[in-house]
Amino acid sequence: MDKNPEFISEKEEQKELRKYSLKEVITGSILAKEQVAKQIPFLIFLTLMGIIYIANRYHAERVVRQTVKLQQELDELRSESITTASELMFASRQSQVYKLVKENHLDLKESTVPPTRVKMRD
Repeated sequence: MDKNPEFISEKEEQKELRKYSLKEVITGSILAKEQVAKQIPFLIFLTLMGIIYIANRYHAERVVRQTVKLQQELDELRSESITTASELMFASRQSQVYKLVKENHLDLKESTVPPTRVKMRD
């Protein structure tokens, strides 16, 4: 009977698995066997994929931390903007302008003439 190396019975497969002893694994002599040597490119591929996966995870965590930090900074700037806008609105009220003019002893007078709209020709 001609043996096809691609199709091995379960008994033969178990015999092959028993060939590898703990001593061979510890000493590293298992890596010198032909069957294991054929799998080295695949093991290298798996190792590289694991390294890429770990690096990607660290990168994603760094991006999330930066996003949270920038979101907090954006919230602070937004609240500062609202505060500044409300202070400006309060300071530009007619009564506040009049009060500041009086406090700084400026010789400015309140206009008694209502404002007029200037129309531009097309």
